[in-house]
Amino acid sequence: MSEEARAAFAEVVANRRDIRSGFTMDPVDDEVLLRVLSAAHQAPSVGFSQPWDFLVLRDLEARTRVQALAAAQRDAFAASLPGGRARQFDGLKVEAILSTPLNVVVTCDSTRGGPYTLGRHADPRMAPFSVACAVQNLWLAARTEGLGVGWVSFFDPDELRDELGLPDHLDVVAFLCVGHVDEFPPAPELALSGWARRRPLAWAVHHDTWGERRLPGGEPMSLVDETIAAIEPPDESAREAALARQGRLIKPAGSLGELEDISVRLAGITGECPPPVPEPAALAVFAGDHGVYDQGVTAWPQEVTMQMALGVLDGGAMTSVLARGVGAEVAVVDMGVKGDLPEQPGLLVRKIARGTADMTQSPAMTPEECTRAIEVGIDVARDLVAQGNRLLLTGDLGLANTTPSAALVAAMTERPAAEATGRGTGIDDAMLAHKAQVVQRAIDLHGASPEDPRATLAAVGGFEHAGLVGFLLGAAAQRTPVVLDGVIALSAALVAAALAPDARDYWFAAHHSTEPACRYATEKLGLRPLLDLGLRLGEGSGAVCAVPLVQGAARVLAEGATFEDAGVSERDE
Repeated sequence: MSEEARAAFAEVVANRRDIRSGFTMDPVDDEVLLRVLSAAHQAPSVGFSQPWDFLVLRDLEARTRVQALAAAQRDAFAASLPGGRARQFDGLKVEAILSTPLNVVVTCDSTRGGPYTLGRHADPRMAPFSVACAVQNLWLAARTEGLGVGWVSFFDPDELRDELGLPDHLDVVAFLCVGHVDEFPPAPELALSGWARRRPLAWAVHHDTWGERRLPGGEPMSLVDETIAAIEPPDESAREAALARQGRLIKPAGSLGELEDISVRLAGITGECPPPVPEPAALAVFAGDHGVYDQGVTAWPQEVTMQMALGVLDGGAMTSVLARGVGAEVAVVDMGVKGDLPEQPGLLVRKIARGTADMTQSPAMTPEECTRAIEVGIDVARDLVAQGNRLLLTGDLGLANTTPSAALVAAMTERPAAEATGRGTGIDDAMLAHKAQVVQRAIDLHGASPEDPRATLAAVGGFEHAGLVGFLLGAAAQRTPVVLDGVIALSAALVAAALAPDARDYWFAAHHSTEPACRYATEKLGLRPLLDLGLRLGEGSGAVCAVPLVQGAARVLAEGATFEDAGVSERDE
């Protein structure tokens, strides 16, 4: 193809949009529609099966009934959203069924081509995959004709098939709204609204082995090193502007205490003054089991890790209840639980191994396992931010995980194990003394120290600790604030801060835990805990409780009246 043709194609691809608003009711010319459908019909299909059909829907009465189906599903989806997401979703237009002159329904007949269709024997899903190619061809062809296309997905597939009177053997792959538009938006509407962000191509290209990332023609890159290199100090001009605005709000200077510092830090993190309210919020609960459990450092059975993970996913765990109250999304990341958690919404299976090794006998993780776990944390943070979350929260699950946490804090702060070791799930004095001895023995065995933070993490940390290290680094690289929960997150933060000192400016310590290591960690990190409630549950409970404070600090700076606005006299100097 000519250079001009390649350039034109690249322009069409770059400017294809999922349109929901701005349609006109100007009719679509039949010749134009024919060209668009012809392009769709030329799509590739496995075994040349061509399993698609196109139902052109212009009848207003029929479309009105379909629109009612979509509205009911939209309402059901809205009711399922956590508060922060629900408020964001409320302002989105999600369909244009009646705002366009016609709809096109693209169906799939998985029986077309017969039983011997090439390429479909091992994977029957190849039929709908092929139809998706036809949908993309249709979309690109419509863009060349100046037509907008919106894909409506708020349907129960069986309800939609029945409403359209389709044969039972057909599946609806796409319901498309097609029409002219006043103008095409400069970026996808969901990106413009803040609902989601585009993932950079560099995140998505792997060579030969999963995780071996580089762009074609580029140099191999380390995800960890790239992430660390992307972390920048907060924006000083935005911080200064926030400080100045705090001084103009109608209150005595400093009267909101730590809330004022939070708002200033948020301005530096986002580079905006006033900073946007950091919502929606998402809690990532990293879960894993530990080989050091065999040393008798907790009185609870190890299967509690899996049971509590299920409780968080099912919504009955205390953290899940608290998260619903502040409108936070919850994800459980299986980094290394011994058992297999059943697939369900909210579960991310990223298992490195079925629990770590016993750190008193060998390093808890190999260097390769540790790196993979850090990369998982980076990817989780990046994906949550790309999904539109603006505040990340740390959580953790894992029987015996306060033992490696104490080891990390003791090693990274160079304190005796006896000072950094706490009661965890509530052990007695004898077990506490034994636990401290186990921690010290592991530190001594591996020579764990702050001089080599990654080696220390691999030697005495856990898969969830390494995942949290990556999570904290990934969030900072995306200029996204993180609320740290308790001792597990803080111990991981010590490692992350040693790898990237600027990253700590993106973190907020949620609370004073009853674990003594928390105080040593926050002092080392220079963080001031926001709450002191005697919490020791973990799971992210303290981080969730701190969400209203962080969000409220941003709201005060953005919405609070100044002396000039309110006509209030300022204090005489």
